[in-house]
Amino acid sequence: MSTNALLTEDLNPLPRLLMGPGPINADPRVLRAMSMPLLGQFDPQFTGYMNETMGLLRGLFQTENRWAFLVDGTARAGIEAALVSLIEPGDRVLIPVFGRFGHLLHEIAARCGAEVHTIETEWGTVFSPDAIEDAIRAHRPKLVAIVHGDTSTTMAQPLEALGDICRRYDALLYVDATATLGGMDFRVDAWKIDAATAGLQKCLSGPPGSAPITFNERVERAVLRRKHVEEGIRPAGFTPGAGSRIQSNYFDLGMLMDYWGEERLNHHTEATSMLYAARECARIVLREGLDQVVDRHAVASRATVAGLEAMGLRIFGDVDHKMANVTGVYIPEGVDGEAVRAGMLNDFGIEIGSSFGPLRGRIWRIGAMGYNCRKQNVLICLSALEATLRRTSFRVEAGAAVEAAFAVYDEQPASNPTR
Repeated sequence: MSTNALLTEDLNPLPRLLMGPGPINADPRVLRAMSMPLLGQFDPQFTGYMNETMGLLRGLFQTENRWAFLVDGTARAGIEAALVSLIEPGDRVLIPVFGRFGHLLHEIAARCGAEVHTIETEWGTVFSPDAIEDAIRAHRPKLVAIVHGDTSTTMAQPLEALGDICRRYDALLYVDATATLGGMDFRVDAWKIDAATAGLQKCLSGPPGSAPITFNERVERAVLRRKHVEEGIRPAGFTPGAGSRIQSNYFDLGMLMDYWGEERLNHHTEATSMLYAARECARIVLREGLDQVVDRHAVASRATVAGLEAMGLRIFGDVDHKMANVTGVYIPEGVDGEAVRAGMLNDFGIEIGSSFGPLRGRIWRIGAMGYNCRKQNVLICLSALEATLRRTSFRVEAGAAVEAAFAVYDEQPASNPTR
């Protein structure tokens, strides 16, 4: 298409209901917040919004940490900021891998020059605390990095015991909560998680582009040991840390602390509209209540599973450890999984996911999270999948899926929020 033709074309994407593993449809309140007027990054009104956002993020992460702020970029920016700021070349890092995003942590840690050790389990399963402790005892890592909910396998790793285990061996614990924060219980302080990062585009009902991060004093000490400030903004008399300089300027947590802290040292131009979005994402979740949000996702998960099983489909993986906001389901024998996905998208405007690696072509991934985690969306998605499957050779009892999901919702107290 020529440039002249493009000048006449409005940006007008077709409406979609995003019921895959993320991203999801953003809450309209978040989109409204993003349309608010821009401000200068050191306008007292704007720095006030920065401080408010930090307070709201502490509530989301269930922490009293001083540091809870945003890294500009998608969820991966938060992961990189945590790892590049903590890992020096030669540091031992342990990564329990139970899906694609554990491999991502390995990739990033290796690029930081770490001596990376992994333990792996079959996709669709998670680790016992004993298995992780055995690996920590064997390798004595400086850092343990793990994913909470890996959407590639739809599994959620239990975390409650890991903080205590890491403390026993003087290891830091970093958790990637990209896919679970705001949809599953995630207790940074109670579980003794040293650092955690997330994204907006899943359970927090926002667009991709901003990564919440929090970390405690143990991490702060490790970062300050490596603190260097770039020339041009370096305060007079500044003494750099004794450790090696953090290899990324943009993802340097030490300089980001100076930017978000009282010093307001100019590190970058904050992504104003994304800060507005993150503030609103956190406000919406906390206004509903963390317990209520977790319960809403759990109910939707049970309804989705009931509906899929009523169609004669088989749920993937260890159901006792599945994520509340994403469900994996085997593609039936003889059914073209991509044709079904295309049919749902083209005929109903609904997107569901496929998967990666050893699960490619074997499962669909159906999400119900954040703003999309509502009774009507679960019912609509199940109805569309049933209708699409009925157009294949796979036999489905008409209406069975929706009735099974209704039965789950009908069991809930009237006060249970279904959005």
